[in-house]
Amino acid sequence: MKIVQLLPELNEGGVERGVVELNREFIKRGHESIVISSGGKMVPLITEMGGEHITFDVCSKNPLTVPLRSFKLARLFAELKPDVIHARSRVPAWLCHFANKKTDFPFVTTVHGMNSISRYSRIMATGDQTICVSEVIKGYLLENYQGLDPDRLHVIQRGVDMNVFDPAAVDSALVSELKEHLGLENTFIVGSVGRITYLKDYETFIAAIAKCKGEIPNIRGVIVGGVRQDKQAYLESLKQLAISLGVEREIIFSGSQTRMPEVYALFDVMVNASLKMGNVGRTVTEGLAMNTPVIATTFEGLRNLVVDGVNGYIIKNQDVDGLAKSMLSLYQAPIKETRTTVDPTFTLDAMVESTLAVYRKLQ
Repeated sequence: MKIVQLLPELNEGGVERGVVELNREFIKRGHESIVISSGGKMVPLITEMGGEHITFDVCSKNPLTVPLRSFKLARLFAELKPDVIHARSRVPAWLCHFANKKTDFPFVTTVHGMNSISRYSRIMATGDQTICVSEVIKGYLLENYQGLDPDRLHVIQRGVDMNVFDPAAVDSALVSELKEHLGLENTFIVGSVGRITYLKDYETFIAAIAKCKGEIPNIRGVIVGGVRQDKQAYLESLKQLAISLGVEREIIFSGSQTRMPEVYALFDVMVNASLKMGNVGRTVTEGLAMNTPVIATTFEGLRNLVVDGVNGYIIKNQDVDGLAKSMLSLYQAPIKETRTTVDPTFTLDAMVESTLAVYRKLQ
């Protein structure tokens, strides 16, 4: 198959890393893989694995440019003649919708989160087949959009590459180098991974570190993730929060990191305090695969990866006290084995094969 994936840009994030991994795995299985985005630092990861990247503005939300961009995208599709077009975000999905009207190539969408209910968001549920990253997302779509065919909605969990995220494969020298570079020797390291955005709720993370400081004097909260230009003010607000709570020394913003297995190996605890279903986030599966206990938020009806006291703890959204209590529990009674708790349906191989099965329905 010739598979075309579209996403706004290729800088960093769970969606972006998922596209890179699928690109690699499609090629391994003998398919032709093309990724269309506005570009970014992860583009070389597409081409190094034998995929093709096409730079195209599928990021801008300016409605005035949609007709011209759709026209150009339609011409591109006509040249490529893809077997499947797979949109991973709303702007690319709308552009595909208009560009694909005449050619009508098989069209797949993936819904990664609970977007606001609107005509703009509905586009993500109108593919010939739609992939949902959890049962909750599927239920959310069916509850809020009338007329959807449940048989065209498929739950495919975001999968971790167990070969890459493997404690036995970690570069211990790089872990030591990171620890020294970030000033983390002889500390209890609580990490959180993700772009600097309010959805990650780093405010709760920072406040919980402050609550634990008295009982864990050597605690350090490490936030790993880049920041877009339009989020610089938010980053500054987080730094000011740390200062106001007296933990400017304990909170470390490491920026983006490329060797994520070594980052997880650095952590004593990994936190995903996301406001929207942290328990099925990519960072949860990756942390667990690396034998790092995870504290994560959840959502009613979600099939949680994290089980209290087994591989980490579940907390409520914006629950500073609950997060601090869970951090303290893992400090006092560390959990060393979490890799064996990763559900096989949350692995990369399962995700790839399930995605290809959806594509085949359209052939």
